[in-house]
Amino acid sequence: MRTLLTDGLLYCVTLVLLFVVSSGWVQAEDYTVGEGDVLEITVYDHPEMTTTVRIDGNGTIILPLLDSVEVKGLTISQVSRKISDMLADGYIVNPQVNVFIKEYREQKAVILGQVLHPGLYELRHKTTLLELISQAGGLTKEAGDFATLKREKGSGKQSEEIVIDLDRLVEQGDTSLNIPILDGDKVFIVKAGVFYVTGEVKKPDSYKYQDNLTLIKAIAMAGGFTDIANRDAVKIVRKKDGKEQVIEHAAMDEQIRPDDVIIVPESFF
Repeated sequence: MRTLLTDGLLYCVTLVLLFVVSSGWVQAEDYTVGEGDVLEITVYDHPEMTTTVRIDGNGTIILPLLDSVEVKGLTISQVSRKISDMLADGYIVNPQVNVFIKEYREQKAVILGQVLHPGLYELRHKTTLLELISQAGGLTKEAGDFATLKREKGSGKQSEEIVIDLDRLVEQGDTSLNIPILDGDKVFIVKAGVFYVTGEVKKPDSYKYQDNLTLIKAIAMAGGFTDIANRDAVKIVRKKDGKEQVIEHAAMDEQIRPDDVIIVPESFF
């Protein structure tokens, strides 16, 4: 019985190890190399070709026989294939090349705006937008429905701007919008329009503005009136053209605007 249990445990451990190694291998194969990465390169049955090299500022590495090889922007599997093709061209018959990442370069991205801890974050291997937001502590309650990602393209430092619908990504679970974050990306989470409810409501606070929002809906978002609220004397303080405007005894179907302050007074009777 002990032998069977031991064999069973060893079998399970072996399966787990195979899964972990396999998962890591897939991630490494998809990794795009760049300046500062250190690669360990081996050629089967040719130990003299084994070398460890760092990718220089031009995106190249120096290898025995081949001298300078440009690898910037290639995945690990593409680097392996490129070296194999070059060695097969008059150097080695049917070369079998393995490339491993021995040391990852430092990769970082910036996330600003409506997250709890905006700033510069290190990218650990493959990082998605949701993972970066999580690293930054998550979205604030005033976060809007969109994120803007700015990314430099090519050596000419041209940039592209990508707009991501956070409502579709976070609320509706559209994972197609959970794009990978690359080294140097800058993400900005926009601020939503907000309004404020204070006084005799159960949850006085600031709330995210919604289209077609009425006063009664805004009160409901704030938990509803307390038992001592004067429902007939609610007023709205609104800024218009730089001036403060007060709507006294506001009707429950009054349309709320961004930055409105709803004040619910106490009833004295």
